[in-house]
Amino acid sequence: MSNDAKLVRMANQIATFFHSQPPADGPMGVATHINKYWEPRMRRQFFDIVDNRGGAGLDPLVLEAAPLVRRPPAEGLATQQPGV
Repeated sequence: MSNDAKLVRMANQIATFFHSQPPADGPMGVATHINKYWEPRMRRQFFDIVDNRGGAGLDPLVLEAAPLVRRPPAEGLATQQPGV
């Protein structure tokens, strides 16, 4: 199973849980989980799937949550604080 397939499966598992919750809670719940538990590398891969592959294989609830997920900086860009 490719890394993309694993990530899609994980995102869809999160959505499956939130399908059992009130519909209004779904997108924010999915996004909160991804923001809290997925490292930047995983979120970069997630946005590659959403932006460049049309969200192939992702549950519609995951796609609805995508605008609420924090987009990490591009790989290789350091995020240093001024004066550090």
